[in-house]
Amino acid sequence: MVQFNGLGMNMGNLARLSSALTRSISPENFAGEKGMGGMATEGTGAGCARDLGQGWKVSPSVVIQAGETFELADIQGPGAIQQIWMTPTGHWRFGILRIYWDDQETPSVECPVGDFFCMGWGEFAPLSSLAVCVNPGSAFNCYWEMPFRRRCRITMTNLGDERMVLYYQINYTLTDVPEDTGYFHAQFRRTNPLPYKEVYTILDGVRGQGHYVGTYMAWGVNNRGWWGEGEIKFYLDGDDAFPTICGTGTEDYFCGSYDFENQVTKQYQEFTTPYAGLAQVIRPDTLYKSQMRFGMYRWHITDPVRFQQDIRVTIQALGWRSFRRYLPLQDDIASVAYWYQALPTEPFPALPDRDELEVI
Repeated sequence: MVQFNGLGMNMGNLARLSSALTRSISPENFAGEKGMGGMATEGTGAGCARDLGQGWKVSPSVVIQAGETFELADIQGPGAIQQIWMTPTGHWRFGILRIYWDDQETPSVECPVGDFFCMGWGEFAPLSSLAVCVNPGSAFNCYWEMPFRRRCRITMTNLGDERMVLYYQINYTLTDVPEDTGYFHAQFRRTNPLPYKEVYTILDGVRGQGHYVGTYMAWGVNNRGWWGEGEIKFYLDGDDAFPTICGTGTEDYFCGSYDFENQVTKQYQEFTTPYAGLAQVIRPDTLYKSQMRFGMYRWHITDPVRFQQDIRVTIQALGWRSFRRYLPLQDDIASVAYWYQALPTEPFPALPDRDELEVI
């Protein structure tokens, strides 16, 4: 996207001046108001600042109690979210991030916070990409551009038994939004285990015009041997039995090859790139961690999958059995689909309950 109104800035147009306004929401300025940051006299840092007073990191974070939903942002548009940084504590599957556009009652983003930031297994792994970065010690960063016309509302729900301490900052611009701009969406799904000979659905039920921009998968293997022979398939605009796009294998879709194997070490090789990666490999410890687990992402930033009416995305879970025959797998698979589309947002499938979300 090449715009000079504050949307879609890149190295090629970074020097262009704009009338867009920069704003930022954090616990030091909950409403993102101009000239109103750092004014808190109460907050999680008040005790530490007792000798210094106002303006000295009095309110750097919030506490979200068990079972509570906290509103992180409520912004009147038009504008666009440009960057989100946060450091949630607790079980990352039990913090549910939701984003609502333009007074819709249905969220356009509904996802466990760990999975949204490509950390579905609840363990840190460094990740460096254009859309998502995860940095030490638990710094979640998102650079998906999220335009809105009337309103943006962001919430975090704590499904855990213990309080969540959340440091966060939401950087955004107030600016005009072009007519042909879509709204950002992200949807989480999990199936554990995948029934025998069934395909895993990454996304379905989308209606309207848009384009698919990314996939994250947390894949837990329940069999020995290689697990990534399955094809990803994109069914576009009324495709029925057969898709318009059919991949050649799971590791191929995530821009790897030949089992993600380092040919020197004969081990899985983690990698992160601007557009794709195998960012996380959790290896068995010969005792309690008995299964292999993988975290993978693929961003369609330069090659968005465009649809005019609807889209469905599936992937096969496929390994090997004896005599070079494919084996349909029954694995623990979770995913996040990322896309842009025109409103309204169709209601998502019900989010799994806490036990079904849990990493075990």
